[in-house]
Amino acid sequence: MENCIKGTICRTESKDFYVLPFGEGDQIRCSLRGKFKKDFHLKKDKLYQTDIAVVGDYVEFDFNDDGTGVIKNIEERRNYLSRKAIKMRGSSYRGERLEQIVASNIDNLFVISSVTKPPFNNKVIDRLIVAAESSKIEVIIILNKIDLDEEGIAQKWVELYSSIGYNMITTSKITGEGILELKKLLTGKKNLFWGQSGVGKSSLLNKLFPGIDLNTGDISNYTEKGKHTTVTSLMLKMEDDTYIIDTPGIREIDPYGIRKGDLGHHFAEFSKYINLCRFNSCTHNHEPGCAIIKAVEEEKISIERYDSYLRILETIEDDINF
Repeated sequence: MENCIKGTICRTESKDFYVLPFGEGDQIRCSLRGKFKKDFHLKKDKLYQTDIAVVGDYVEFDFNDDGTGVIKNIEERRNYLSRKAIKMRGSSYRGERLEQIVASNIDNLFVISSVTKPPFNNKVIDRLIVAAESSKIEVIIILNKIDLDEEGIAQKWVELYSSIGYNMITTSKITGEGILELKKLLTGKKNLFWGQSGVGKSSLLNKLFPGIDLNTGDISNYTEKGKHTTVTSLMLKMEDDTYIIDTPGIREIDPYGIRKGDLGHHFAEFSKYINLCRFNSCTHNHEPGCAIIKAVEEEKISIERYDSYLRILETIEDDINF
């Protein structure tokens, strides 16, 4: 591999992988060496992993005569963010739960929501947090469109998530609130922005980095849900070693690879009580002597977060071999 060039995958399109070389240079359109596809089908532990190479992967590639490249090696991922996905109709694994990897080797996950248009949805926020916590990725919560907060909705959620220990930033592209604070947290890191469609991810990034000109979309008046404008994950090199990964807006998400007995460990405020339950196998749902349920009843754990926990618990299928 001594003659290979190293870089990071910044975009994928069908069978093409666009690699940004380390240092200076333009994106190089690459294909995967055949051995990766063969290995993918042979390794049983890859059954539920649909992505061989993803945005954020560090790779080594050789140039072809026409200026394109061939990826020869994919380095082991330090971490990655993923979600459950259902294989589309026509697949040989039709109907089975599969893993969809969003991006890899991430320093910060910015979970972004809006105060309104679309309305704030703490259930989606909590699912994204669980996905990040399970991969040991730093979480920062952005509450966007704060200029539209005529009913004072933001304060309650800022206090809740701050009390748990999460850094929560209120932002507005109109007033500029939170922009400087947010930019400091981005500097020198590989940052992924993830949230529902329409919460203002692309607009906020355009405000942070004038000139990148990401597409933005309007909110559907009928559903109050955003129209999708970002189709695939896209990594952009900004200033020096600062990278932004913009992701497709989501409607729903189920974290992947978490068992019922482990879910509570991804709710930070449960940590004080989780080892006090009567049963080691407690799922904190209906069991007698559950310290988590007691903490909720005593208002030491918020009912909103506990309700999120129960909703995620319902989606977990322990019979799947992860």
